[in-house]
Amino acid sequence: MPLVTVRVDERLKREMERLSHINWSEVVRKALERKVKEESGRNLAEAVLLNEKLRKKAPEGWDSAEVIRAWRRRKS
Repeated sequence: MPLVTVRVDERLKREMERLSHINWSEVVRKALERKVKEESGRNLAEAVLLNEKLRKKAPEGWDSAEVIRAWRRRKS
């Protein structure tokens, strides 16, 4: 498993040592997992919003099948 190093200030390190019964590696691992999932979800939400902005409603009365037929007739 890869190793990740985290720097904390002296005060926080003393508090962590005082609470030595806590598995700090597990706490950090879970916090990182949560953040990664949160950011992944945010990126997905941003992609959905962008997609909605880019998609345009067809004008009233628009018939895509008719447009395709017209293109095909011009091509022949």
